[in-house]
This record gives sequence, C-alpha cells and structure tokens, in this order.
Amino acid sequence: MEPNRPDMRGKVCLVTGATSGIGWETARALAAQGATVALVGRDAGRIQRAIVGIRARIPDGRLESYLADLSSQEQVRRLAQEFQSRHDRLDVLVNDAGAMFPTRSESVDGIEMTLALNHLAPFLLTNLLLDTLKASAPSRVITVSSDAHMGASVNLDDLQLTHGYGPWRAYGQSKLMNLLFTNELVRRLSGTGVTANALHPGFVASNFGKGEGPLWAGVFTLMRPFMISAEKGAQTVIYLASSPEVEGATGGYYANRKPARSSDAARDEAAAQRLWEVSERLTGLPTMV
Repeated sequence: MEPNRPDMRGKVCLVTGATSGIGWETARALAAQGATVALVGRDAGRIQRAIVGIRARIPDGRLESYLADLSSQEQVRRLAQEFQSRHDRLDVLVNDAGAMFPTRSESVDGIEMTLALNHLAPFLLTNLLLDTLKASAPSRVITVSSDAHMGASVNLDDLQLTHGYGPWRAYGQSKLMNLLFTNELVRRLSGTGVTANALHPGFVASNFGKGEGPLWAGVFTLMRPFMISAEKGAQTVIYLASSPEVEGATGGYYANRKPARSSDAARDEAAAQRLWEVSERLTGLPTMV
C-alpha cells in the first residue's frame, strides 16, 4: 500500500459500467487499494479487455468479471444471484452504468431504455444485494448521478415518457431519480450500518454517446475539449467508495470530493417514497417499509 492510500484488502467491491470510463477507473483504483473487484459489463470482449488493462498496471489485482445487460431485469437478477453464489459479503456497490438514448426505445421488459438502465437497474440490483450489504456492514452504496438533474422533474404519471420524449429530458429525469432513490434508500437503511451517497462526476470525456449514431457521436466529439478525463471524473466515486473520511457519512450528494447541493426536487421526501413504490411495481419487488 502506498502512503495515504486507503487499505481495501479483504474488501469486496462490485462496479457496474466497469468496462470503460469512470467505471473502469474506479475498478482500477479499488484493485490498486487491495480490494477484490467484480467488474460488470454487457460485452464479454470489453470486460476481458478491461481486466487485461487493469492487470497490466496491477498484476496481482483480485478481479472478477460478470456479464449482464442491466437494461434486462432478468439479467440483473442473474447477476445478483451469480455474485452471491461467489461471495457472502459486499463492502462497496458502485452503480455507475448508464447511457443517453437519442430516440425513444424500449428494453426487453417493455420499459423505456433510459428509465430501465439508469434508474431501475441500480434500484433492482441494490435491493437484491441489500441482505449481503447489511451482513457486511459497515458497507457503502455509491450511485453516479449528475448535475443534469438540475431543472429536471419526475412525472410519476408518465415515467416512461410516452409523450414528449427527448434525450436530455429522459437523462435528466433519470439522474434526478438516482438522487431520489439514494435519499429514500438512506431512510430505509437507517440503523443498518449501510451508507448510501450519490455524486456528480463532472463533464467526463468517455464513451458516452458512442454507438448512438454519427450525429450523436459528433455532438460529443465537439464537446470533448470542454470535458475532463475519466480518471479525474472517477475521483469522487473512489473517494466515496474507500476514503476513511466518509466512513458513516450517508445521504450526501458530492462533487469534486466535497458535499454539493442538489436541487429542491431531489430532496422531495414524498416524491422519493412514491418513486420507490412505483419502482417496486415496475421491477416486481415485494413492497417493504
């Protein structure tokens, strides 16, 4: 261990969206700190390349791979079962996977893709792993949100945006839902020793927007000079996942490794509770208080 680097030896971490960008940088850093890191991705080749890339820097890194398309609830459930078959503890869950879709499309479950991937996937996965997280307490749940939630609203009567879909509207709504989910999760985890925090990583230069058509990729290419590196964008995630400074801290929204202020809508307790109930129905989870 390098001086002042958190010692994560003996800890088990699961990182979604770990094949590139913030997720990969987070997985690499946690492996460097000595943790066993489970990398989740939806493409077997990209997962393998991600692991090879980390091992090139950390030859003795403790790494595992899990294949799952998180827009599919069946695959989220399979991921949780596979992880729990290998591990009886989970110290850190990092919900990083997310995307923006230029046109409205639906998942295999018939749910609008932004909602399915950016909100319902972390909601379902976290709930399925809660018993393991509780058994491992003190443990941490970190969800990557964004300042894109500022100015966004959640229409509980049309979460799937069947009317007036727009990519930025859908993305901003999903990032607001990440915060509402985190805040309600904190309320439900009170006294368990499991903390939950969310963050804004910054405007990160990553693979975001790629694969969504030449126009969309072109927009992000033009914006790239104004973006920060994925390594820099991952710093707040890594901080929340491993720093002793935030041991026991919960319910926060962070940027640049410091507490930040989220929107008023993100702190609406009634909306958070209603969103949780709707999310339970959409994922088929049993209703719990």
